[in-house]
Amino acid sequence: MANKNFDYLNSITDISEELFEKLKSISEFKVIPEGTQLVKFNEVPTKVNMLVSGLVRCYLTTEEGKEYNKSFYLPISFVASLTALMNNKPSLFVFETLADSEFFEIDYNKLMALCSENSQINTLYTKVLEILYSKYERRLVELISLNAKDRYLALRDQIPNVDITIPQYHIASYLGITAVQLSRIRRKMDIH
Repeated sequence: MANKNFDYLNSITDISEELFEKLKSISEFKVIPEGTQLVKFNEVPTKVNMLVSGLVRCYLTTEEGKEYNKSFYLPISFVASLTALMNNKPSLFVFETLADSEFFEIDYNKLMALCSENSQINTLYTKVLEILYSKYERRLVELISLNAKDRYLALRDQIPNVDITIPQYHIASYLGITAVQLSRIRRKMDIH
């Protein structure tokens, strides 16, 4: 079977073609245009999305209306407001497409039912959570221990062509700096 999604899931943990078909049966393929909110603020989410093409950002908005980017998602990755999903609570974050994107949308409750009846699916779910936790931990370490220039360099390592792919004001927000500060950093590094 030559399927990049199957191969991706198998790179996380071994799953059979039969289990892959079960996952597909609780999934719906969707093409979502740029600027669409997959999860809205205060919405109780019910889906996990596997991003297969495009770009998504996760952000929160202050009472004053200022946005702070928490993370960016590139293919192939899982996109979800996990804490809200696991606790069946409203999301504190917004997940928005920054480009036309393709997803497999997976019903969370059906996924949990599959996890309880199949150890391979449960292992896959656990491994995905471990990957996501590792990314969040790395992000936290970067915010605490790196200066703005080094956070920018780390982001450039993680996302090839970040300066072309993601608008500068979103990059600045993610780094916790202003667009002017980012412009200065890029100028000093001779990045145009």
